[in-house]
Amino acid sequence: MKVERVLERLGGVAEAGVLQRLTSRPRVRTALARGMVVRDARGRYALPGADEAIRAASRLSGVLCLDSAARHHGWKVKHQPVSPAVAVPRNRKVAAGRRTSVRLLYLDLDPREVDGLATDPVRTVMDCAARLPFDEALTIADSALRAGDLSRAQLLRAAERVPVRRRARCLRVAEHADGLADNPFESVLRAIALDVPGLEVRAQVRVRGIGRPDLVDRTLGLVVEAESFEFHGTRRLMKRDCERYNTFAVNGWTVVRFSWEHVMFDPGYVAAVLEASVGLLHGRPLGRALDVRATRLPA
Repeated sequence: MKVERVLERLGGVAEAGVLQRLTSRPRVRTALARGMVVRDARGRYALPGADEAIRAASRLSGVLCLDSAARHHGWKVKHQPVSPAVAVPRNRKVAAGRRTSVRLLYLDLDPREVDGLATDPVRTVMDCAARLPFDEALTIADSALRAGDLSRAQLLRAAERVPVRRRARCLRVAEHADGLADNPFESVLRAIALDVPGLEVRAQVRVRGIGRPDLVDRTLGLVVEAESFEFHGTRRLMKRDCERYNTFAVNGWTVVRFSWEHVMFDPGYVAAVLEASVGLLHGRPLGRALDVRATRLPA
């Protein structure tokens, strides 16, 4: 079998010994000379077009972790990683020049916690929960559940085993992870809402006779919607949305709506609107008109 074909099946990178066993040493040398494969490090080969994150892990003889591992598993993330996150053993010495453009983590991984070129699904979510901001970790956990790559019970069991220093962060993500969230937009919005005192939202709750809003607090009668321009850009869709929100209003629901720019770039504005809404629904009187404004958002 051709060397490049073997590399394709192995995910784009492989050790020399593996390649030589599946092809031959002369074939590897020939493929290298012809530019069909490249040498990333001593004893490490890759396809020229292999994902840069995978090649970074290969060069360091490590595995992808954190959001880079999440992407490798096919999960959605809040923001695309600006540089690959790679895990190597704690006793590994990595020269400063080799760490350039890589987020390096020193982790002692059990072989069972590695899935090919990355940390396995459970370990990936736990590492994200322990080390990333809550909204980013929740987005990844939601996506992992939505993909069916693990269960919430698995996350809870894993979180209970995390050392005390990071256990609370992992438990919070595991307890709130929800595969019903449609996308990172909704996951990040829910993460913001979960930090608002007095607000307890759930994702994609069916409201009888009306529909399934993005987030609902049944006790307060509050609906929180993540509004994507793609789904509201025609007159027909605008008419449908007006009718939908009017139906919520005449049935006693309070509706607040946020754009992707609000949620991703101005979480303070989102939190302020939600806090004000909770106060009103708890019956706190208004001394003056509320003036909750967004900051200037990217064009």
